[in-house]
Amino acid sequence: MKKTGWIVLLLLAVAAAGWWWSSTGKPAAPQFRTETVGRGEISAQVSANGTLNPVTLVNVGTQVSGTVRRIEADFNQQVKAGQILAELDPALFQAALAQSTANLTNTQAQLGLAEANAARMQKLFKQEYVSRQELDQALAARAQAAAQVRVARAQVTRDQTNLGFTVIRSPVDGTVINRQVDVGQTVAASFQTPTLFLIGKDLTQMQIDSTVSEADIGLVKVGQPVKFLVDAFPDAEYSGAVRQVRLNATTEQNVVTYNVVVNVANPDLALMPGMTANLRIEVETRPNVLRVPTAALRYRPKVENGTEGGGGKPRGAAVHLLVDGKPQRVAVKTGISDKAYTEIVGGKLKAGDAVIVADLAGKQDSASMPRGRLF
Repeated sequence: MKKTGWIVLLLLAVAAAGWWWSSTGKPAAPQFRTETVGRGEISAQVSANGTLNPVTLVNVGTQVSGTVRRIEADFNQQVKAGQILAELDPALFQAALAQSTANLTNTQAQLGLAEANAARMQKLFKQEYVSRQELDQALAARAQAAAQVRVARAQVTRDQTNLGFTVIRSPVDGTVINRQVDVGQTVAASFQTPTLFLIGKDLTQMQIDSTVSEADIGLVKVGQPVKFLVDAFPDAEYSGAVRQVRLNATTEQNVVTYNVVVNVANPDLALMPGMTANLRIEVETRPNVLRVPTAALRYRPKVENGTEGGGGKPRGAAVHLLVDGKPQRVAVKTGISDKAYTEIVGGKLKAGDAVIVADLAGKQDSASMPRGRLF
């Protein structure tokens, strides 16, 4: 009985040793994902966001205070230069004009009397009936009366001008984008002119006011083509061109950005002011260049303990070829990049080589890259 027990224990030990050996044996060879080096076009781009605006946006205000009596223009209405947009109650200004007109008539009458007195004094002075002092006083009174007439006439002109300001007219041909007043509302023109209407001069020509980070602004130049999308029409791609790179920087939360203005044609008026545009500024395009997936430049082989191999951190850009099942480092010189692919301008890499883009065993998969061959 004891002998049988020892045999059973021995068999169990052999089975356990076999299981342990099978579970702790040599690990499977690593699998790599590769991509073939080829030639193609690379377009380096700068991404940015911006807002669509009319090229010329006019704020129409009022130079006088008063109550809005009539509105002649509404949202989205086409207007011409000089067309009436609104009218303020002119009663106070009409009264002021009537008063200044009456004052002008009074000063003109006084001037006539002063001129008659001066002429009379001159005749009497020649006959030596009055003194020089009396003549000088008459001449001075005539001059003062003439000055009062000029003051009264200037007041009439000012009151006429203020009365004309009660009629709000469009300064340009365009479209009413915003109306900020209603009938019966009181507007006060004090230190800052109140805005009554916003008029876009020509909505067939728009511009995008975009913000570009300081890291990318050095690549942006006037005249570069721009492609952009708007959320309202996700299937339509629009084009434009960089018109201006403004020097005035904006700093927000320690992030420095610059305003880049992009000209956009809008012949069908589909693009509306205020829409958000997602831009791609085409910095440079190079056709038929040797290129590799950008993921290949980021790949670093792993050693047994999980650290990067290669005897430290090598300098310069490099890719890894799969030679005899193992990664082999190849130094390269890179050019422009479109994030998915990078141009190769120097090194021993050639078209047709298979570069490693991911180590599947090490879970270095790059989800953004297309699937290649597995080894």
